[in-house]
Amino acid sequence: MNRRSFLMAAGAATVTGAVTRRARAQTPSPNAKLSHACIGVGGMGYGDLNSFKSHANLQIVAICDVDKGALNKAAALLPGVRTYTDWRELLAKEGDKIDAINVATPDHMHASITVSALRARKHVYCQKPLCRDIAEVRAVMQATQSSGQVTQLGTQCASMVGDRMAVQYLQDGVLGEISRVVLFMTVKARSSIPGPRPEKGAPPPANLNWDLWLGTAPVREYAPGVYHPFFWRAWQDFGTGVMGDNQSHLFDSSWKGLELTAPLSVKAEVQESWKTDAARRAENWPQSRHVVWTFPGTKRSGNKPITVEWFDGIEALPQEFQRYAQDCGLQKLPEIGSLVIGSEGAMLMAHGTAPRLVSDGRLNNYPKPKLPKHPSHYHHFVDACLGNAKTASHFMQTGPMTEAIMLGNIAVRIPDTEIRWDAAATKVTNVPEANKLIGRTYREGWNIPGLG
Repeated sequence: MNRRSFLMAAGAATVTGAVTRRARAQTPSPNAKLSHACIGVGGMGYGDLNSFKSHANLQIVAICDVDKGALNKAAALLPGVRTYTDWRELLAKEGDKIDAINVATPDHMHASITVSALRARKHVYCQKPLCRDIAEVRAVMQATQSSGQVTQLGTQCASMVGDRMAVQYLQDGVLGEISRVVLFMTVKARSSIPGPRPEKGAPPPANLNWDLWLGTAPVREYAPGVYHPFFWRAWQDFGTGVMGDNQSHLFDSSWKGLELTAPLSVKAEVQESWKTDAARRAENWPQSRHVVWTFPGTKRSGNKPITVEWFDGIEALPQEFQRYAQDCGLQKLPEIGSLVIGSEGAMLMAHGTAPRLVSDGRLNNYPKPKLPKHPSHYHHFVDACLGNAKTASHFMQTGPMTEAIMLGNIAVRIPDTEIRWDAAATKVTNVPEANKLIGRTYREGWNIPGLG
């Protein structure tokens, strides 16, 4: 059996036969140690590894990365760790040796790895966004529900005091009836680059397995400094753009606090230079957009529809919102943040900080919520795997939010058109061509049952 045949067979074993295996952490003892594997250890993955490594009751026993430079750097921190370049091989060979994994790869590989691990009864921590498209979100949620494993989305701020305060304010009804949520990023993202695919590629560096990096995506030539290791987010085959990258963070507290469900509709306006360039529209995400979702009302809105807006780009955010910053003592709005507007006031929050209440004075002395102590997002996941906690950003909670974001990306690709969404049927009801963007076909040899 050649290596390719072995890996394909190993992948199949991981998602079928291994589903009967029993992870040791399912019935942990109070002093148990979680055996953990890191998949993706460069960039954000390197930070994730160090965060997991700091938990006293976790041991990283295996790591994987398609870039040997990143793999060797991470291995130097973990004497005796087992190393892999193919995640399918890791899952097949590690078997009952691991209890949990974390996924820190480009967006297009999140779902395949996550679903495979869940079917093999491994707990999963996955970096945001959870998936690249809606079909993948549905597959991940189904695998999560079937497996019963502990899951956590990498929205680290969700475990920080600021986001937890924001959720509590909204649940307490401090702002009255909520009508509008505004999420914004008014700084140019380094991961958002213009331009079509390079006309000519180049051989990949010796340390990079380009075929494994492509994974489920269509084949294309490697191009230095264009995709790996950073700019992949700007390409539709690999990433979900600035909105997919950052909205998972900025939306999380509002989603939880308002108890939102699937949106009714969404519409996007995008930069003219991207909209009129067919080559860029086929490959890249735009560098600025304004996306508007309409959500069904909840008890937090007096059962009236809630409007959620996303703005990005240096000049994208209307000046009308600046008054909220000035009303709470700031010169201007933060570059990355959120604004929730209600009948009794508003709540402004810069990304990663505590919320500020804005009102005509009635909320000036409103007491801060008393919150219990909370570990880091990573440690909270580990504690939950060991039976000592329950994660607040599990996939059944964050999956629907991710789906709403990915529906926004469908609207971005069909700008100036209202997209009406039937979540129960997983279908756009008024724009037939939009349904072609709900999922995609994976590259041959990378298919997983129920995906691609």
